[in-house]
Amino acid sequence: MKINNILIDSDIILDYFLDRQPFSENSSKILALCETGKLNGFVTGIAIANIYYLLRKEHKSKSILQGIKVLLNFLDVIKVDKAIILKAIDSEFSDFEDALQNFSADTNGSINAIITRNIKDYKKSKLSVLTPTMLLKTL
Repeated sequence: MKINNILIDSDIILDYFLDRQPFSENSSKILALCETGKLNGFVTGIAIANIYYLLRKEHKSKSILQGIKVLLNFLDVIKVDKAIILKAIDSEFSDFEDALQNFSADTNGSINAIITRNIKDYKKSKLSVLTPTMLLKTL
């Protein structure tokens, strides 16, 4: 299966924004592939809110919002609704946020893979779950 539609977990975006070594290089490559249209990247509104919350501890609100706005020029936001929240609550995922991400991606119907550094958190997912390094090796 060709992977072309990916849900990008918040850890990947945080690696990029915070330049967390050694992960930021591959995270940057994934985002660049989305920006150039070689991959279709998706995020959830929950991930955006969490990214903002975590970044505001170290950066000014205005610059964080500008960075998020730039990302949203080439990343699409998928929905999290009541049905997805209920699936996440009733799931066997140990992390609620990851369950929300997973069921949002799964419900979307076009997403092939979740890109994250925390593969173990998605072991219950029906979708392919890859690290940025794993994804880059398949392209």
